[in-house]
Amino acid sequence: MADTSGEDAPKRNPLPAALVSNLQSVLAARRPVPAEDVGTATTTAVEAEAPAAEASDATAGDEGPARPVVLLTCAEGIRSAGLAALVDALVAGGRCDVHVCAPESDKPACGHSVTIRETITATSFDFTGAKAFEISGTPVDCVSLALSGRLFSWSAPALVISGISTGSNCGYEMFYSSAIAAAREALMLGVPSIAISLN
Repeated sequence: MADTSGEDAPKRNPLPAALVSNLQSVLAARRPVPAEDVGTATTTAVEAEAPAAEASDATAGDEGPARPVVLLTCAEGIRSAGLAALVDALVAGGRCDVHVCAPESDKPACGHSVTIRETITATSFDFTGAKAFEISGTPVDCVSLALSGRLFSWSAPALVISGISTGSNCGYEMFYSSAIAAAREALMLGVPSIAISLN
């Protein structure tokens, strides 16, 4: 029997293959269209903006075109196993820049609540391959703060993913679910979003 332990062993992806495929399709669809694929009339407009594009290319270096940004949050807190699995899978895929903004602790069934009479604190958190912050507020606070531009330097992510939650978020539970509320907040702010639960 072959020894599969150690660094040479393939890392098992805990996410279902269909989910990973769907996420990759969404990210690929939101990737900017290269100038050579745009029609002739639009190419003229792109050429008129060439000096600005050259300046941004000079700052980007040899990294190539910018990858879409995905913002992750999880109602079960920044230390949850589901969030860690999602971060690992997206970072390993290498198709997007991963940013995380999640509560510092589990916030179950708080629905679409926001913090209004307390100061919300944000502390950087170490996730390999992702820029992350843990927030003292609710999952909705996390999404709202992240999309406000106060934590991250991007204008808006291509997608917000809330999860992976271990509980059920179906039927009437959707009204209480803080995981679904976080995705709803992103959608209300104009960013496509999904909530993922195991049950």
